[in-house]
Amino acid sequence: MTEHDPTDALALIERTVAAVVPLDAGAAAAAAAAMDGKVKPLGSLGELERLAARVAGIQGTAAPHVGCPALVVCAADHGVAASGVSAYPQEVTGLMLQGFASGTAAVGVLARQAGARLVVADLGVLTPPQVAPGQNEVLDRRVRAGTASSLEGEAMTLAEAQAAVAHGIGLADLLVDGGADLVGLGEMGIGSTTTASALTAALLERDPARVTGPGTGVTGEAMAAKVAAVDAILRRHEGARGTWDVLARMGGLEVAALAGVVLGCAARRVPVLLDGFITTTAALVASRLAPASVDSMIAGHLSPEPGHAVLLDVLGLDPLLRLGMRLGEGSGAALAIPVVRSAVALLAEMGSFADLGLAEERPTA
Repeated sequence: MTEHDPTDALALIERTVAAVVPLDAGAAAAAAAAMDGKVKPLGSLGELERLAARVAGIQGTAAPHVGCPALVVCAADHGVAASGVSAYPQEVTGLMLQGFASGTAAVGVLARQAGARLVVADLGVLTPPQVAPGQNEVLDRRVRAGTASSLEGEAMTLAEAQAAVAHGIGLADLLVDGGADLVGLGEMGIGSTTTASALTAALLERDPARVTGPGTGVTGEAMAAKVAAVDAILRRHEGARGTWDVLARMGGLEVAALAGVVLGCAARRVPVLLDGFITTTAALVASRLAPASVDSMIAGHLSPEPGHAVLLDVLGLDPLLRLGMRLGEGSGAALAIPVVRSAVALLAEMGSFADLGLAEERPTA
């Protein structure tokens, strides 16, 4: 793809969307039947059984595999942050990327614990990070130096939104071509929860107060101002029509890129492990562009951000973990990777009643 070439970006997106297919119901059913035959009471492994069957359906095989998990963190700044909707200044985004590069950020620690490859991409950070020799690379996928303020006008152009989505598809291809068979999503960007709240409220036609939370920790009058800002964004762009128009007007670059990652993974039959509110907002965008992409999604955890539960309900996804986390970065997705790997390992390695010559036994829990 030629950078910022809207024709090339749109063509890539259209090809990818056309390649997205629904869950393989036959593979999922075969995996579920195999789980029923394991040496255990029926249903006694609870959500792990359904999770194994879902991964089987996504990958299109009754013998699913998760041997090479990866996490991709997309980062960008939001012009709306200048309006005081966050407890931290925008300079923090670039500084956090340095922490990702050095491996000292939470997602770096958790990725190592999960045995997952970590890929970080800069889609539009105001101040690009200074990465020291020997540290993890931050991929340059910059579309522009942060979005404009959606309170004052359009966050980005349609061409920029499509370029960011196309970059996300490219990141998915990079990971899958490198062997990734499970991809977790993460994000970084000051002002991102305000943007996610506006997108969620606009795309789902919900009251901003229902989907706007504290983000980095704003409270009291600052929280009321944040809700008012989201409401003002909606009023400013009340003429927005369709997913692309809403995305371009409200942002952000990393949300668009993560939507592209979802589409790219779904097109390659690779499960996508969602993190919190912002990555799930990106998943909502992807679902509007390719409805069948929902079948490739797995919810890693439930964030306290009020909009996250709303999104998961709309997408029909149940979170694997409920730890009260709202850090972002992909931290919840990283923690859920071992759960997914365990479910698949049980399907592959656990003994069955047939192995014991007791194929007709089906004790219930």
